[in-house]
Amino acid sequence: MSDLPCCEREIVSDGSARYYLPLTLESQGEHPGKTMPELPFGSRDGDRVYVIGDIHGRLDLLDRIVEEIRCDVERYPHREGLAVTLGDYVDRGPDSRGVLDRLARNPFAMRYVALKGNHEALFESFLNDPSVGAHWRRLGGLETVHSYGVSVAPLMIGQGFDAASDALRDRIPLAHMTFLSSLKLSMSVGEHFLCHAGVRPGIPLEQQSAEDLLWIRDEFLTSKLNFGKIVVHGHTPVEWPEVLPNRINIDTGAFATGRLTCLVLEGGSSRFLSTK
Repeated sequence: MSDLPCCEREIVSDGSARYYLPLTLESQGEHPGKTMPELPFGSRDGDRVYVIGDIHGRLDLLDRIVEEIRCDVERYPHREGLAVTLGDYVDRGPDSRGVLDRLARNPFAMRYVALKGNHEALFESFLNDPSVGAHWRRLGGLETVHSYGVSVAPLMIGQGFDAASDALRDRIPLAHMTFLSSLKLSMSVGEHFLCHAGVRPGIPLEQQSAEDLLWIRDEFLTSKLNFGKIVVHGHTPVEWPEVLPNRINIDTGAFATGRLTCLVLEGGSSRFLSTK
């Protein structure tokens, strides 16, 4: 963590896009071909969008980035703001339950939209099909189960998935289930397309599948194509934010590095806030 006051810590990069808020936020993949109407947003002075990368059970870092955003707003007053999280709230880190509890209550002093990550998909799948636990436990699922007070001892040796799924379902607050069911797969903000993992090259953004938006990796990461918009994503950890002509990766491996990254989009520029 830097010794500078929270309002003084930022990494700046220049850009040249205008930004917009969507008139409606639509869950892509469920209805391929559905359009994404937009309401002009960045055309007015002071409008700003804060996009936060993969949190993975690190409630401590979530609280710190919320404070970073509060300080940023205080230092640079804005007319209207939007906070967006890119998914992967659970697994790996120690307090998935705490993260969901905080996000379900909207900790940001502005409008908030939460997108879905592949780890939320695994979480929900385990509740409906306990056999998913054989795979999920190797991807950080044990930490999520443990955060709800359910014993993971049997799961560690590949047993007890049915019982753990039942116990977990009984312990999840309704507010958490409501939050999970509200998650969007993607949204468009002016010249940027926001999603968890990325998009499949050659497919129009409005026709991207849920599987690709949540899981795609190599085909997307190695593509030099213009996707139609700059894709802002997480899913694949990098040491520092990765800014390329066609995409921006803000998954900085928070659960392991202590560095949770927030991309700030405003007017014709972009910059970064970080917990480290």
